Amino acid sequence: MIIDSHCHLNYEPMSLSLKETIDRANKDGVKYLLTISTEDKSYDKILNIISKNECVYGSYGIHPHEAKNHQSIKSVDIIKKTKLSKKIIGIGESGLDFYYNHSDKKDQIKCFEEHISSAQKTQLPLIVHTRNAEEETLKIIKDRLNEKNFKVLIHCFTGSKEFAFKLLDLGAYISASGVVTFKKSVDLANTFKEIPNNRILVETDSPYLAPVPFRGKPNEPSYIIHTVKFLSKLKNLSFNDFSNITTKNFFNLFGELN
Repeated sequence: MIIDSHCHLNYEPMSLSLKETIDRANKDGVKYLLTISTEDKSYDKILNIISKNECVYGSYGIHPHEAKNHQSIKSVDIIKKTKLSKKIIGIGESGLDFYYNHSDKKDQIKCFEEHISSAQKTQLPLIVHTRNAEEETLKIIKDRLNEKNFKVLIHCFTGSKEFAFKLLDLGAYISASGVVTFKKSVDLANTFKEIPNNRILVETDSPYLAPVPFRGKPNEPSYIIHTVKFLSKLKNLSFNDFSNITTKNFFNLFGELN
């Protein structure tokens, strides 16, 4: 069994043929999918998807790119949204993206802090997006953990090995996307080789970042098998053993799914 811990089923082209997309994933052994929120205005689509598809769960959160459009959001608002369905099992994606800076850094940080408060109050896992913001991400997470514990998943990890192990020291789980299969991702592959098996999840981030051999094409959850194959070989484990490990890690973080 495989769980795609991060996809965007409300995005095109997947949203245009959703049943077929989910069926292909199920056929390839992807039993559950977690579809991720990035903005408030599309949340109704996520609620609709998870209500109509038994194997799909969801999250609520504001992507750092969208922070500028959600400057008034508070933790109480985020918590209310998570309670609209029992199938909302995570908060995010939220975090910091100082590579594109589509939103002002101060707005990103403020939004991120509100998501952390929500995770602390609900104990739902926080799904973190971080790019070109390693120092700031670490400081914020560490400072807030000193106040009250919360669960952390770093999605689509592409950072340094030093960053990865500092996150692991803080109790975070780390998710691998198709980026790890790219030929130029040698350092990233070596980092994942050293990350303890019990802290790794897998994801597609579809429709983005399709793994080799589909790189450059629209991604979808069924393609996660190529990332799992790559990582299982890297870890010198069988495909099934590594799949089971990442599934167990997902359940440890998000809880068992019905």
